[in-house]
This record gives sequence, C-alpha cells and structure tokens, in this order.
Amino acid sequence: MGETLFETLRSRLKGKVIADELLCRHLTWRVGGPADLFIVPADRAELVTVLRLLAEAGVPWVAIGAGSNLLVRDGGIRGAVLHTGGLRRLTFAEDGRVQAEAGVPLMTLIREAAVRGLAGLEALAGIPGTVGGGVVMNAGAAGQEMADVVCAVHLAGPQGEENWREERLQFAYRRSNLPTDRVLVAATLQLQAASPARLEEDILRRLQQRQSAQRVGAPNAGSVFKNPEGQQAWRLIDAAGMRGEAIGGAQVAEKHSNFIVNRGGATARDILALIDRVRARVLQHSGIELEPEVRIIGDD
Repeated sequence: MGETLFETLRSRLKGKVIADELLCRHLTWRVGGPADLFIVPADRAELVTVLRLLAEAGVPWVAIGAGSNLLVRDGGIRGAVLHTGGLRRLTFAEDGRVQAEAGVPLMTLIREAAVRGLAGLEALAGIPGTVGGGVVMNAGAAGQEMADVVCAVHLAGPQGEENWREERLQFAYRRSNLPTDRVLVAATLQLQAASPARLEEDILRRLQQRQSAQRVGAPNAGSVFKNPEGQQAWRLIDAAGMRGEAIGGAQVAEKHSNFIVNRGGATARDILALIDRVRARVLQHSGIELEPEVRIIGDD
C-alpha cells in the first residue's frame, strides 16, 4: 500500500488512520491479524471522503463496528478496515421515529429509547454490538428483531450517501440484503409508545437473564451458530457431547455451548478448527448442519 495514500488520509481526516493495526485489539474474541490500514472516520462526511480515496487508489476495504460477532483470520486484512465508532449521533422525533448512526451501541439506543417511553427493541438488551451491525445481521431476541423497527437505512459510497427503504433490505433470520460495496452509516427506526417504568423493568430483567445464561468468563463473540428452524443450536451441541471441547486456546464454553471462548492465547485458527469440529459432530449426531452466525473474514 502506497505511502502516499497513508499520508493523504492522515492529512485529510480528523479521525484516526493507523498502519498495520492488530485487529485483535478491536474484536471481542481478542484474536485477529493486522489490517494494512485501520481508519476511524470522525463523521459521515469523512467516511465518504475515505471511500472515495480508497476507490481512487484501488484499495479494498471492509467495515466493522464493535467487533462482536466477527472473526478475523490470523493473517489479517489486506487493504483497509473502516471502523464506524465515530458515528454516534442519536436523534429522537416526537412521533417515535429515531435516527441512529451506525456506531451507536445497541444498549445506548435501547436505554435512551426506554427513558423516552419508546418500545420495540428492549428484548435485545444486553446484546453486544452497534446499530450498524445489528441492522446488517438483523439482530434479534425473544421475538423482537431489528427488521421490526427499521424504516430505512442510509448507505455511504464513494459518490456520497443514498437511502434504502425497508422493503429493499429483504430481512430474514440473521441476515439482510445490504450491499457489500456500501457502508451502513445510519438507520431510521419507528418505535412505539410504552411506559418508561415498564420498559426499565423489562430491560433489567432481560439483562439479568442474559448475564445468568451467557456470562462465560472469557473473551467471546456471542452466539457462534444460528438456531436451525425449530431447534436451539446449544442443545444440538450439548447432545453431540461438545460442551467444554477445546482446541488450543479455544473452548466451547462450559456455561453456554453456543459460545466459543478464548481461554488465553487462542488464535483464529484454533477457533475455526473448533467451529469445524462442532459442526461435524452435530451433523454426525443429529443430521443437522449448523450454520455459523459469526462473520468470518481475512487471510490465513
């Protein structure tokens, strides 16, 4: 990657531009190799500038948020990683409409909505990640999904921003139809009026339940596998005898077997090998092929 591009980005942006940044510092699994460039635009205008400069230089990129639900291989990322952590604006309208930028933590959105008596996402309380990641993967829990409240998304590309209405997103279980050549920078949501006190109680209850069931005591990326229709992935993993199974520094969590933890010194290779072993054992035992929920990117 040319030194000129690095210098140009450093001179043009208020946000961060770092060369050869280890991604394990930014991912909840605490594994992952280096990115040639790691860029944190200060705002949406800067993100468009970055995308234009990268396109002109022919440099590939990927976007990340809080680093949960993501595994980067040990070889890292050739090209640029765009971190949306600088996009934190959150605005509420009187009709229950909310515009949340991609870097807003889901819990911030849920709590701020609850204070204003706005419901629709409280079941997601405690899920790590950001609005951007939540929309891209259609995050959900206990019968609520991002798809239930998303009215539109705002995407950035080299030429600027464009808006997509909800119907273009084709939401499905843990997926959406968002294009890979654009970055989701904000979402417009429609929430519903409810009692702030009831919402606070509901959020607290869900946080306690999630903590009880999912505090696994080591770095992780949340649920590793999608639930097959009519099944629960953790039950299938348990039935296959894989709770506590380990490869290198990676282990199927003793407390919740749909989590894989980094018990110290794990590599992405360890985690990938354990994912493959779990899938093979579950297929052998139940005839069901588990599909990873985590996004897996990067070079070996």
